[in-house]
Amino acid sequence: MTFRAIPKAELHTHLEGCAPPSFIKGLAAEKKIDISKIFAPDGGYAFRDFDHFLQVYEAACTTLQNPEDFRRLTMAVLEETASHGVVYMETFVSPDFCGGGDLSAWRDYLAAMEDAALEAEEKLGITLKGIVTGIRHFGPDASKPAARCAAETKGSFITGYGMAGGEMVGRPGDYAYSFDMAREAGLRLTCHAGEWGGPDMVADTIRDLGVERIGHGISAADDPALMAEIAEKEIVLEVCPGSNVVLKAVGGWASHPIAKLRDAGVKVTVSTDDPPFFHTTMTAEYDMLHKTFGWDVDDFTALNNTALAAAFCDDKTRARVAKRLEPAP
Repeated sequence: MTFRAIPKAELHTHLEGCAPPSFIKGLAAEKKIDISKIFAPDGGYAFRDFDHFLQVYEAACTTLQNPEDFRRLTMAVLEETASHGVVYMETFVSPDFCGGGDLSAWRDYLAAMEDAALEAEEKLGITLKGIVTGIRHFGPDASKPAARCAAETKGSFITGYGMAGGEMVGRPGDYAYSFDMAREAGLRLTCHAGEWGGPDMVADTIRDLGVERIGHGISAADDPALMAEIAEKEIVLEVCPGSNVVLKAVGGWASHPIAKLRDAGVKVTVSTDDPPFFHTTMTAEYDMLHKTFGWDVDDFTALNNTALAAAFCDDKTRARVAKRLEPAP
């Protein structure tokens, strides 16, 4: 059984991390950049663990050097994502990879991404929104230019701010300045936490950064009181099971806590994170949730309704996407 045709909403992806290996190889050849070591014999990305994954990710990003590269990337990603039934997608984009945090350069990169997103919506029926992210392992000071870029370009495309990268670098409160800047600009807030750090990392992120969504958040399942708090505050978890399995943040699909979290009343969504790195798609995620936990169409409809309600978009967009998410008669 496959769930490819079900219309889907996806909240947690990284634009560069969605780049097909063939796309990155093509750019590397065009620019005469040798990054052959980041690829496995089968043509996919090769990495040993999470820290090595970050290195491979950043090596792949060295091929993305100008706005046109990001326009092409955005279109390639949306074509692939739409082929798996996704009608609404949010993606993390970092000014660090788009002009090194320079606001003027960022505007040029952003215009290219937004141009591709509008073209894809017209041709493919998929809506894309961007969440600017600071890179945690670059340090708190480096997150400030990213937050400024987010605040200065908030609009119909850039609707949120968050933080990704090495979760164990610093504590959430160290990055509060950038989140305060984004909040004051009216951006919606999310942050990666609880993929590698324990429940205390999730709790500190909620308390110190004031986010309404958590990227991953799976370690909250180890603390019943925290799960109850997350459920009561209606904080939404952007869960990426396939990513967690491949990176060994969990022991395997059978031990993944997404069902435990959901049964505890926590609002969960499902996303692919960096799909070609983790050999996954939204179709594959649904297939594995069905095989592992018995989730079916009604469960996936509920997941998509949760995702749409938590989406960082305006009400007009939400209403438009809601119609696309309706199952075919």
